[in-house]
Amino acid sequence: MNSFNSEALFVERFKETTSDMYGRDFEDTSNVERYLALGNMIREYANSNWKATKNAVKKHQTKQLYYFSMEFLMGRLLTNNLMNLGIYDTVCEGLKELGMDINDLEEIESDAGLGNGGLGRLAACFMDSLASLNYAGNGNCIRYHYGLFKQKIENDEQVEMPDCWLKYGNVWEVWKPYHGVRVKFGGYVDGYINEQGKFVTFHHPDFVVRAVPYDEPIIGYHTKTTNTLRLWDAEVDEDTAPTGNLNKYLDDVTALTANVYPDDSTPEGKELRLKQEYFFVCAGLSQIIESHLRVYPSLDNLPEKVAIQLNDTHPVLVIPELMRILCDEYDYEWDDAWKIVKGTVAYTNHTVMAEALEKWSQETVQKLLPRIYMIIEEIDRRWKFEVDHLGLCAIYPNVAVLREGQVHMANLAIVGSHSVNGVAKLHSKILVDDVFKDFVTIEPSLFNNKTNGITHRRWLMYCNPQLTSLLEDTIGDEFKTDPEKLQDLMAYVEDPVLQQKFMDVKKQRKQILADYIKKTMNIDVNVNSIFDCQSKRLHAYKRQLLNIFNVMNIYMHMKEDPNYRIYPRTFFFSAKAAPSYYLAKEIIKLINIVADRVNNDPETNEFLKVVFIPNYSVSVAEILIPAADVSEQISTAGKEASGTGNMKYMMNGALTLGTLDGANVEIVDQVGEENAEIFGLHVEDINHLKHEQAYHSWDYYRSHDEIRRVIDSLRNGYWTKDPDAFRLIYNDVLTQGDEFFVLADFGGYSRAQTHVEARYRDTNNWARTMLINIAKSGYFSSDRTIEEYASQIWNLDKIVF
Repeated sequence: MNSFNSEALFVERFKETTSDMYGRDFEDTSNVERYLALGNMIREYANSNWKATKNAVKKHQTKQLYYFSMEFLMGRLLTNNLMNLGIYDTVCEGLKELGMDINDLEEIESDAGLGNGGLGRLAACFMDSLASLNYAGNGNCIRYHYGLFKQKIENDEQVEMPDCWLKYGNVWEVWKPYHGVRVKFGGYVDGYINEQGKFVTFHHPDFVVRAVPYDEPIIGYHTKTTNTLRLWDAEVDEDTAPTGNLNKYLDDVTALTANVYPDDSTPEGKELRLKQEYFFVCAGLSQIIESHLRVYPSLDNLPEKVAIQLNDTHPVLVIPELMRILCDEYDYEWDDAWKIVKGTVAYTNHTVMAEALEKWSQETVQKLLPRIYMIIEEIDRRWKFEVDHLGLCAIYPNVAVLREGQVHMANLAIVGSHSVNGVAKLHSKILVDDVFKDFVTIEPSLFNNKTNGITHRRWLMYCNPQLTSLLEDTIGDEFKTDPEKLQDLMAYVEDPVLQQKFMDVKKQRKQILADYIKKTMNIDVNVNSIFDCQSKRLHAYKRQLLNIFNVMNIYMHMKEDPNYRIYPRTFFFSAKAAPSYYLAKEIIKLINIVADRVNNDPETNEFLKVVFIPNYSVSVAEILIPAADVSEQISTAGKEASGTGNMKYMMNGALTLGTLDGANVEIVDQVGEENAEIFGLHVEDINHLKHEQAYHSWDYYRSHDEIRRVIDSLRNGYWTKDPDAFRLIYNDVLTQGDEFFVLADFGGYSRAQTHVEARYRDTNNWARTMLINIAKSGYFSSDRTIEEYASQIWNLDKIVF
C-alpha cells in the first residue's frame, strides 16, 4: 500500500512506522526519531523505482555512466527527494495535522560531508540531472565519516571543528556488505613468464582493506529513473589482517575514510590522500566489471556499455587500474586492453593553474601501488615511443606521464582518455591554446568544451519557492522540466507590475536571510540595503581580498569625509580556507576584524555592514543566494575554470559583478554587457604583462592614494594594534609581486561598485535587468550540460521502462 496516497494514510503509516522503529507511542518519540522514520519511509517508497531502473537497464542493455569524483556535495535531501517524488505537499499537510512543521525535520538533516566546494557541488547537480533526464548515471565516491571541517570564527579567526555529519547516521543509504571488495597496498610484485609467453604477476601487499559499499538512491524529478550514488567505506579484512601491531592496522583502516582531503602538507598526509584515491577507484572498477559480466559474456564491449567520467585528476588511477584488471585478471594483450580503456574513459579538467595540476612522487606511487606503478611506467614508455614516431620528440617532456621524479596525473588522464573537456568556453580555450597545447598538436580532436551547469530544481524551484511561484504565475510551469523555457520571461521584462513583484519577492528573500543572520549571529542587517554577496572557497585567485580592500576604502573615505555617504550596502562573505593555507586564513581574519569595526561604528553603520557567515555549505547557500542583489565573481581573469555560484546567483536574480573569467564570459554573452557589471584586466592583458614582466604592484601603491591608504592601514594600527597581524597579506600584494593582480584591478573594481550603486537606485531598470538575468539563466541548467555530455562524449540513450 502506498503510504503517500493521501494525507490520512500518510499520517497513519508515519505514526505506525515511528512507533514500530522505536518501540514507544508516537507521542513519546523525539523529532530526530521522527525524521529518521520519515526518511526510511521515503527511501522505501523510492525502492520500487530504484529496482525498476536497474531491471530496465539490464533488460534493454542500456549503456551506463559511472561518474568518479572525490566529492559529491549533495546538500540535504529530504525536501529534494519529496519534491522529486511529487509527495511534498502530502507530507507537509500530514505533518501539520500532527502539529509538526516540516522545516523542523529538515533542520535535523546534516549536509552530507562529502566534499569541499564547486567540484563536489557540480557532481551533485549532474546526478540530479542524469536521473531527471532518464539516463543511467551512477556516482562513485568515498563514504567520509567526517566532512572537511565545521568552521567557527573565534577571535576573528577560522577555527576548524569536526564535521560530524553522520551523528544520526545517513537515512538515505543502504549498506551492502556482501558487495565488499579487497583493496591492496604496498608490499612487492613478483612474476614469471608462463607457457604462453605472457608475463604473470603476483602482488604481495603489506596492507589490505575491504571496501564496503553504501548505496544512496538518486531520485529523478517526476520520473521513474532512480540512479545510485555508491559510497565506499573501509573495513578490516579479517583474512589478511596482520598478526602483529593490530592497533596500527585498525588506525590505518579508519584513516582511509575518516575525512575528505586529509592535510597533504606532510608525507603521511600525501600518502593517505593517494591511498584514498586508489581505494575508491579500485573498489568502483571492481563493481563495474562484476556488474558488466553478469549481463555480457566478456569485457570486449565495455566501451559500448560503460562510460567512465573522471571528475578532475583525483580518480585518474582508473586508467592504470583498469589496465591491471584487463591484463592481469582477464588475460588481455596490452593493445587490446588499452583500446578498451581509452574507449571507456573520459576526463574533465577543472584548473589551468600549474600548481593545481596533481602530481605524485614516483617513489610514493611505487611504494604504495607497486603493480600500478609498473603499468604507469609501461604507459609512459609506449606513449614516448608513439610521440617520437610522430616526429615530435622535442615536445615530449611537456606531455610525459613520468617526468622529474613525478607522475603527472593530468598527462596520464589525457593519454588514457578518448575525450578531454574544459568546463567553460574560456577555460577550454586556455587548455587548448596554452596548458595542453602540445597534446593538441598530437591529437586535436581529443579536446572539447562542456560549460558547467546547475540543477534549476534545487537552485531555483526548491530553494526559492517565492520566485518560482512568481515565474509560474507569469510564464506557466513548463520551465520546471524544460529550463530553457525561462526564456519566455523575456516577453514580460518591461512590465512595471512584474518588476515591482520581483522586487517584493527579493525583499522577502532578503528578510529570510536577515532573520537567519539575526538568529545565528545576532547581527541586524537592513533589508533595504544592497545585499552584495561573495560566497565560495577562500583562495587568493578568487580575490576576496579585492572585495574587502574596497570595503576598507569605502569605510575610511566615509570616516575622513562626513559628507561622503554610500547607498546602504551589506557585504556578505562566506568561505572556508584550507587548514594549512595561512594566507587564506589571514584574509578571513581581516574580513572579520573589518566587520567588527564597521558594524559597531554608529557614524557609518547605517550605510555599511559586513557579515562573514561561518561554515559555508549547501544549506547556507540556499538561504544566501536567493537574497543576493549583487553576485561577486571577481577572480583574476584566466584563473577560474568556470564557477557555478555565478550561475546560481544569476538564476535567482542577482547582478553579476565580475571579471571576464570562467563562465562569466558566457553569462555576459547571454544577457549582454548592459545587464552585467564587468571590470578588470582581460586574459590577454595579464598574459602580456607577465610576458613583458611589466607588472609591479609597488607602482600602484605609490601612484594611487586610495590603494596606499588601504595597504598602509594593514600595518599602521588602523584595524588592530598588532602590526604583524596582516603581514602575509601585505607581503603577498607588495613584496611578492601580487600574483593575482589585486592592485591592478582595484581602481576598475571600485568604479564598477559605484556603477552598481547608481544602477540600484533606478529600481525599475534594476528589476528589468534582474528579470533578463533570470530569463537567460536556463542555458546554465545542468540538464543542458548533461545532454551535451550524453550525446557528445558518453553516447548514452535514455532508459526505456
